[in-house]
Amino acid sequence: MGMNNKVPEIRFIEFSGNWSQQKLDTIFGKIRNAFVGTATPYYVNEGHFYLESNNVKDGKINRKNEIFINDEFYYKQSDKWLREGDIVMVQSGHVGHTAVIPPELNNIAAHALIMFTDPKEKISSHFLNFQFQTDKIKKNLAEITTGNTIKHILSSEMKEFEIFFSDYEEQAQIGNYFQKLDELINQHQQKHDKLSNIKKAMLEKMFPKQGKIIPEIRFKGFSRQWKETILSEFTDKHDNLRVAVTAKDRISGNTPYYGANGIQGYVEGYTHNGEYVLLAEDGANDINNYPIHYVNGKIWVNNHAHVLKTKGNSSNIFLKYALNNIDFEPFLVGGGRAKLNASIMMNLVLSIPTDIKEQIKIGNYFQNLDTLINQHQQQITKLNNIKQACLSKMFV
Repeated sequence: MGMNNKVPEIRFIEFSGNWSQQKLDTIFGKIRNAFVGTATPYYVNEGHFYLESNNVKDGKINRKNEIFINDEFYYKQSDKWLREGDIVMVQSGHVGHTAVIPPELNNIAAHALIMFTDPKEKISSHFLNFQFQTDKIKKNLAEITTGNTIKHILSSEMKEFEIFFSDYEEQAQIGNYFQKLDELINQHQQKHDKLSNIKKAMLEKMFPKQGKIIPEIRFKGFSRQWKETILSEFTDKHDNLRVAVTAKDRISGNTPYYGANGIQGYVEGYTHNGEYVLLAEDGANDINNYPIHYVNGKIWVNNHAHVLKTKGNSSNIFLKYALNNIDFEPFLVGGGRAKLNASIMMNLVLSIPTDIKEQIKIGNYFQNLDTLINQHQQQITKLNNIKQACLSKMFV
């Protein structure tokens, strides 16, 4: 395949023939800036949602931050209102990010965005929006971007900008395909976020508040008071479980944390089987976070990790989530990379159920939640990889 090929690598079966390369001003009747001046005097608490560049990211419109404008200013902008299906592009800051105006935002006013409106022929806005997300187009946009600290792109440059187009039917199918992918990613993201919020709320309610010995929410069948204990009564610190690694043991690409920033060793055993609890020196007990790394059936740690194991008849998994619920901030010492010293850590006060069955039930509940959260995260990652691969192969 030569560089001049005008067909994508992967294509819906019913389409053939070359795509055409066209300047955007041959496609759109108007390519211009939305209102660029100061709009702050017209901001109100309730009014018309005002579309700004921080609402346009990764091909989508988000409403994480919302600005509203009053009637007077909104109607003053009527000649620049955006219609459903129009495309907007960020012109300053994270330049080149685009989005399609959805039906519910028909007749919206926008601030400091480039607007692509009044198409001269039938086009699929979504097809175009996804093409703007391809590496090739991002690279071409970067070449016409100016500014060192804050990047800018001009609407006049966008008029001259070239994009590949196919027949409308093919555009529509490609646009729909990627929209469906985005919807799937979004569904998993929403479930992931919802479960993460449930986890956060339940950590607060299923462990007693400081100074209390009964949690707000409990599993049926348990009524005994919890007891306050210090970590050293409940847990042993097992730094001797680390197996130190020397330079000759290093397996390139597989043995993390070898080098200047600390020892490097591993703990044999699987935290997810509840054998150990690993606590990062800055209080994060999450094996996905630095400085704990899980490779080849071993838990790799550097010297910024504490290795803990409950004593006797107690549940490590319960301990893991009980520690999740502690705010370590007040116990950290030192500037830069704050540390949780072992002596301070072992004197932390924990409330624990006296009944091992209650410990196990709580630990399992949170572990199952984590499993679900991770499954959605894996789906999101997998679908994003599919999307990236398809973006590179389904456009010219």
